[in-house]
Amino acid sequence: MTELQSTRRKVKILRRGLTEYATAWAEQEALFKVVEQGKLLRRKGQTDFFPVNYLITVEHPPVYTLGKSANSGNLIYPEEFYTSKGAQIFHINRGGDVTFHGHGQLVVYPIFDLDQFFTDIHRYLRYLEEAVINTLADYGVQGERSPGETGVWLDPKGKNPRKICAMGVRAARWITMHGLALNVNTDLSWFDYIIPCGIKGKSVTSMAKETNQYIPLTEIEEKLLKHLKNLFEFEEISD
Repeated sequence: MTELQSTRRKVKILRRGLTEYATAWAEQEALFKVVEQGKLLRRKGQTDFFPVNYLITVEHPPVYTLGKSANSGNLIYPEEFYTSKGAQIFHINRGGDVTFHGHGQLVVYPIFDLDQFFTDIHRYLRYLEEAVINTLADYGVQGERSPGETGVWLDPKGKNPRKICAMGVRAARWITMHGLALNVNTDLSWFDYIIPCGIKGKSVTSMAKETNQYIPLTEIEEKLLKHLKNLFEFEEISD
């Protein structure tokens, strides 16, 4: 793939559905190299075009991932315990600690050239959070930020703080990888086997639990994509 665009902020959205974690990770890395190659060509003056950006949406079979700064102690049990439950484990190159991905969870991986948007990783994270907060609001759920903790929470300063969306990203040469995981209809019992994101004393929740209803993942996907488009001001392009 060598696709480039003459204008900024073009994003190709790849709706992958149920996908093994290793497959999605390999695709992220391949697309990262495509964007990186496009930036290099532009920097060398070999093209006036900007590289295409990508955004992958997926749902993973059960898997635990540990970021590069993760404390292995936040996996409460030996790794064999998790594999016996049918979950895989990956040590990956994103920021953040340990988290879970599984059925009923919407995972979003932007591969964005931030030179086309803004070179501010904190602003990037806040935009991801805002898109989730706006999506939750569509269902009457009040998502909030928790000071000093990335992601989206409910009642973060109250008596029952609970996390509904985890985030962990990597950026190199201002190109992003990894992203966010929003619990929609997720089986929350999987989180009982870890200390999610290395944060003690706070629970995990889902949209289904908070609204007392099953919500199709594709429905949430389209609402979240709409809010991401509005915040990042990009245009979706097709194959």
